[in-house]
Parts: sequence; C-alpha cells; structure tokens
Amino acid sequence: MTRAPSGDADLAANKAVVQRLVDEVLNGGNLDLIDDLYTPDQAAAARHWIAPFRTSFPDVHMDTIELVAEGDVVIGRFTCTATHTGTWLGHPPTGRRFVAVDEVNRYRISDGRIAETWTLEDNLDRLTQLRIPPATNQEDR
Repeated sequence: MTRAPSGDADLAANKAVVQRLVDEVLNGGNLDLIDDLYTPDQAAAARHWIAPFRTSFPDVHMDTIELVAEGDVVIGRFTCTATHTGTWLGHPPTGRRFVAVDEVNRYRISDGRIAETWTLEDNLDRLTQLRIPPATNQEDR
C-alpha cells in the first residue's frame, strides 16, 4: 500500500495526537478527550478498553519511549506502570504494582484523529509482576 507523502508538520501533528492520548487520557484520566482524539467509529471501542483499564489501574502511567511517524501511521513504543486496585480480566485487586511493561502500538491517523489502532503488550509480564497465574486453557480465558 503506497501512502501519500507527508510533510514534517503533518508527521509531527500525527505524533502529537498519540502523545495527547498518552498524556491526557491514559495518564491524565480525561476520558472526555477520547471523542476529540478518535474518529467517531473508533471512540466507543477506545473507551471500551481505556475506561475499565483505568478503573483497574487508576494510577497508570505510560512513558513514551519512541514515536515514529510515516505517512498516516504512527508507531509508538511505551512502558506502562501501575498498581492493581480494581478487578482486571476477572482477577480481583491484588494491591501489587507492575513496572515498565512493554507496549507497542500502531495508529493510523485520519484528519487529525486516530482511525485505527493495533496493540501488542506484554500481559504475561504484567500478570507475572502482579503474581496472577496466566490462564492455562480456553475455559480460563
């Protein structure tokens, strides 16, 4: 798939959208901003995972390690740290903390908003640090 060339200002603006998501929504808890940062058809899906995650880990903090932009795509590498104080994936709060769990996200930006997201995160590391045994079969998932 060939992408139209983007100027440096467009690439910087696309990266700024992702950084606002991290700083203001994920770290800051401003869920009302989701409608401004995501396209209308993606906002509900974003809210569907962000709100419960912030409820489970209200002190979540994402550190941006790197943002790379090309065309309408931004790739972000992050680490995530938080304390487990609410139910997560069916597991009751442990009060334990996970630190620097790796995450990589791919965002497609359209008209200044996130139109697609793909995420790869190390939930096994997160579960291990929280001392929650990972699911061992399909019925446990």
